[in-house]
Amino acid sequence: MKKTVIIGSVLYDPKVAVIWEIISDFFSENGLPVDTVFYTNYELLVGALLDGHVDIAWNSPLAWLGSQRRSGGHCRAIAMRDTDRDRVSYWVVKANSGFQDVSDLRGKTVAVGAKDSPQATLIPLGYLDRQGLLPGKDVQVKRFDLLVGKHGDHIGGELEAFRSLHGGEVAACAMIDLNWQTWTQDGTINPNEYVVLATTERFDHCVFTVRSDFPADLEEKWLRVLFSMSYDNPKHQEMMDMEGLKQWLPARTSGFGPLASAVNTFGFFDEVVS
Repeated sequence: MKKTVIIGSVLYDPKVAVIWEIISDFFSENGLPVDTVFYTNYELLVGALLDGHVDIAWNSPLAWLGSQRRSGGHCRAIAMRDTDRDRVSYWVVKANSGFQDVSDLRGKTVAVGAKDSPQATLIPLGYLDRQGLLPGKDVQVKRFDLLVGKHGDHIGGELEAFRSLHGGEVAACAMIDLNWQTWTQDGTINPNEYVVLATTERFDHCVFTVRSDFPADLEEKWLRVLFSMSYDNPKHQEMMDMEGLKQWLPARTSGFGPLASAVNTFGFFDEVVS
């Protein structure tokens, strides 16, 4: 009997179940059965991976760092989406604000997403800190802690941050570039009324993560099937559109510097129970 590979994923939206049903069907068709266990937050998912309850975790960038921290570096990142590479976050302001540079935000209040959102909170605030604006001192921070535990895998906190800018409650808000692109195209944001004041360093996003003892031959087979999924296949296209990618790629870990820096600066993991 073939070993069923157990995948762990956070159920941040009902569509996640549909996504994994399509992926599971494809793996079964290719003779490599997989099953998915859903978790309500990434802290539970990281623990499940390290305790051996799942074989592969679909980790947020923060969960990747947490996995490495809690395992003493004994985890591997094995795959990611094409859209997980070279992302940036923006500081957005009203076009008529008169702000020319992030230094103009000194003494102002800015809005961010949930406290554990890499793209809408940690990385943007880390960027301000490196520009000489200490959050909580040089700039005040209005945070929208929606769905904490899901690491910003939803638009809730980010959207509320923008709405606070729109309502005149704050001087700027943070958002990932993908949301800026979507919202300026669908009418959520009028690009004539809002502009990007500053752009963070590039960073990478989600990765499939395994423990160091995951069998190399099974990993090779699993990746071969994953990488064979094609956007040209209508059913795969449905899944890929929901999951936000065109192609699965090998993982890299070189793009986690900005998040790692922010986590260290703000002592994020000091507040998380391991």
